[in-house]
Amino acid sequence: MTDAEPSTTVVVVTWRGAAHITACLDALAAQSRPHRALVVDNASDDGTAALLAAHPSRPEVLRLRRNTGYAGAMAAALDKVDTPLMAWLNDDAVPGPNWLATCEDTLEKAPLAAAVSARLALADGTVQSTGVRLTADGHGADLTEPADEVFGFCGGAAVLNAEALRSVGGVPASYFCYYEDTDTAWRLRLAGWDIVSADAEVTHEHGASTHPGSVQFHLWNERNRLLTLLRCAPRSIAIRQLVRFAALTLVLPLRGLRHTKKPAAPNFRLSLRCRVLGAVAARLPRTLLERRAIGRRAALGRGAVWEAWAGP
Repeated sequence: MTDAEPSTTVVVVTWRGAAHITACLDALAAQSRPHRALVVDNASDDGTAALLAAHPSRPEVLRLRRNTGYAGAMAAALDKVDTPLMAWLNDDAVPGPNWLATCEDTLEKAPLAAAVSARLALADGTVQSTGVRLTADGHGADLTEPADEVFGFCGGAAVLNAEALRSVGGVPASYFCYYEDTDTAWRLRLAGWDIVSADAEVTHEHGASTHPGSVQFHLWNERNRLLTLLRCAPRSIAIRQLVRFAALTLVLPLRGLRHTKKPAAPNFRLSLRCRVLGAVAARLPRTLLERRAIGRRAALGRGAVWEAWAGP
């Protein structure tokens, strides 16, 4: 690294990350591009704080009083960012030495882009994400093929224009975890920004903290997808998907899923889906106000973004 003024604050969110955060910080210290490192500790109680204090790179640490999830921690970090760019990086991600330089250079060459998504791969080399695509039913799904432009960025490793992020309302802190990246990308697109992908390699131990496939994972995932649609999608799409989710929930008992020998997947369990609907209903007044604010900031119509990006 040189003594040049950094352009990026790399924000690493951790919660009980003692088993893997050292590898992340080591990789950050080896970056070829200068940066500011900010670790947001979500009230870890497993020795993470001691590891952060002892790490030779001496990252700045923002320790929160309670676990606010990835979304809440990123929202808190945005208030502390004083560089033009803000990187999102999972604590179980290990970026290659040119990750940040590649992302910064990619954004510089794309002046209409507000975010760049890195190439995340699992330990065995399998590509996890090169960005996020928008499905026909409004899911944000990982794209695994190379692409210059993508609908959205994967929050596991991305670099964003900090001012553009603030201008569209920042990070949805109340999401806690999941879909905060898709929601943010959707709002950036509505505001007229592009989102690109870069061959900036990052190895990712996917789900080290949140256990994908668990009941809690599906609760966050299903709730936040519906909230994102209500905030960002065309009205007809949002209503259709909410009604579809509720209708499927109502017919689950009739389909006999509760009586099969093999338990249903968590997202097809009646109790979980009722909790999702209850959470969405409780947030509906606030969400509709947020939808109105997003619409006022938009430079493009919701329908135009949906038609351009929604696919199979």
